[in-house]
This record gives sequence, C-alpha cells and structure tokens, in this order.
Amino acid sequence: MDSDAEPILEIEGLTKVYPGGLKALDDIGLTIRKGEIFALLGPNGAGKTTLIGAVCGLVRPSAGTIRAFGYDMHDDWRKARARIGLVPQELSTDMFEPVHRAVSYSRGLFGLPPDKTRIEEVLRSLSLWDKRNERIMALSGGMKRRVLIAKALAHEPDLLFLDEPTAGVDVELRREMWKQIDTMRARGVTIILTTHYIEEAEEMADRVGIIRNGKILMVDEKEAMMARLGRTEALIDLTEPLAELPPAMTRFPVTLGKDGMQICYRGGDGTGKGKAEVADLTKALVSCGIDYTGIDIHESSLEDIFVDLVGERA
Repeated sequence: MDSDAEPILEIEGLTKVYPGGLKALDDIGLTIRKGEIFALLGPNGAGKTTLIGAVCGLVRPSAGTIRAFGYDMHDDWRKARARIGLVPQELSTDMFEPVHRAVSYSRGLFGLPPDKTRIEEVLRSLSLWDKRNERIMALSGGMKRRVLIAKALAHEPDLLFLDEPTAGVDVELRREMWKQIDTMRARGVTIILTTHYIEEAEEMADRVGIIRNGKILMVDEKEAMMARLGRTEALIDLTEPLAELPPAMTRFPVTLGKDGMQICYRGGDGTGKGKAEVADLTKALVSCGIDYTGIDIHESSLEDIFVDLVGERA
C-alpha cells in the first residue's frame, strides 16, 4: 500500500455520546488512504459499528468532523454518501423481494439510472446470477449476505464499509468472499472492514486499527505492527537433561522446562529479530556441546497482539 496515497476519508475529534451518558466514540482521529484495505478490530461494544454509522450518516455525531472525498459529511453528506457503500451486520432488506429487483432498487436509491449490465455483472461476480429471480427469504444465510454485498455495490461506490461481512458463514464461503473483496480492491475500491475473525485482517488488510471503549488504541501497517509488538517463542527439545543453563545461555531470554529436557525461548519483543536470536541461540548450544532433537518456533499472530492490547480473544 502506497503510504503517499491521497486520503479518501479524514476523521477528526469524532465523539458520540448517547442519552444516558454512554460515550460510544471518544475523540476518534483516523485517515483512510485511497485504494487500501483497512481492518478495524475491537471487542463487542468497542464502537466499531457506531463509527461506521457516523460516516454513513446513520448516527449523528456529538462532536468532530468527517470528510469523505473532500466533502464535509455535515454540509455535503449527499455528495459524499453517494460514493459510499455499506454492508451491514444485520440482514436489513425486504425478504419478499426477488434478488434482482432488490439490487436494482438499491442502485436507484442513489439517483442512478437503471443499468442491467452493471446489475448482471455484480450478481455474477457474487455467484448470485442463477438466484436472481428467487426471493431473498428462500436463500441460505451465506447467499443472503452476498445479496447485502450486491446491494452495496450496485451504485458503484468508491469506499465500501463491510461490518462483520463473514459473520455466520462457513469457512469455505468466507474464503470465497475474501477473494471477492480482493477483486473489489483491484478495481480501485477502498475497503474498511470490521471483523471478529482476526485471520481476515491478517490475510487481507494493508493497515489495522484497534479500538476499545470508543478510543483508537493504535493504527499501523499490519506488518509493522506485527514486527513492533510481536514476539517469538521457541521450544528446543534436548537430547540429554540439563541441571541448569550454562553461563553462555544467560544472555538469551530462556528458561529450562520439562525437567531440564527443554529450553524455552521468549524474546524478540518489539524488535522483530526473534528468529535471528533463536539462530544465535542454537549456535551457542552447539558451542556448549549441548545436542537437541527439535525446535518449535512460533511467531506472534495479529490475534496475539490484539489480545495483549484489549485483553480478550475475538
């Protein structure tokens, strides 16, 4: 992702306080670049859906500014909203409508003329063309979610919000939808997704933001975040037990385990150099005449980092 790409969405000081005092968003600042996939991660109640609602005109902010495509969402919200697509968490559509008519209607909501070619293209890209005349209520859960995506794409948005796009669908369909999202990005669509499946962010996102209690804790390039906050863990199984670690080992973050039959390494925190240090450790073992039968190395995943920051698994 080009770090110099022009901003497509700029949020400053965004705050939302509901009646009763609940502060769902607390002074949010965020800039989204054109053409990127941005993943917003956070536990339930963190403010993800409220943030999306504020940008899409569904939630009235208490304070702050939102600019999309250079338009102020307060003064020129119609112009900005016409270029934004939203795939909500909930199946909020007329279940009695045939698929084709529902998607065509969504295009008309944004003042665009009918375009049979565009609608067919969208439906085919989501494997919905063969279902075009079926009522939405007759579709499976996964197909219904595809209809939501089709409705969001019908007016050819430049910015697409996906709020938990694969919640409740099976793994195979989830991976198919990832491919579809990648195809949209290839066409130049900027995508912001919220997800509980952190593997989605790890698989697709260029940048990741972590939100908790209405505050953005961190925003960074995915790889940079994993290198800066990640750690390396290695378990080295020994041929013979050690009563204690030799002096040459004390410079490494290691401990003895399994009755002296295993050396446990945990390091590389914030440096991204854990693997290199494990390699140096094995050389030191050889120099000390210590033989080993195997090494199991684990690098922190994005989920590990998320858990460290917010204190729960998604």
